Amino acid sequence: MPFTDEKIQQVWEKGKVVSSNNPNVWRKDANDAWIYRESHGNRKSMYGWEVDHIDPGGGDELSNLRPLQWKNNVVKQEGRLKPAVTSKGTENIELD
Repeated sequence: MPFTDEKIQQVWEKGKVVSSNNPNVWRKDANDAWIYRESHGNRKSMYGWEVDHIDPGGGDELSNLRPLQWKNNVVKQEGRLKPAVTSKGTENIELD
């Protein structure tokens, strides 16, 4: 079931705020990858992000959700983060 706009915004607000950037536009995920608010669900963008379930079986409660750069969400295994993308300065970089 898709998330409501309100829930997506609540998840966005859980992203890491970087003081030199507008938190309404840019944040970082749990792997320090940049995410862009308007790129929610956009897998064509390096700054695209998705709503991730921290515990895959833990339900859709806000406490179990976080924003995650889409490639980081794809490679996540059994609830454990495995970074595919992180940041270097103001750019995202892919890890091997």
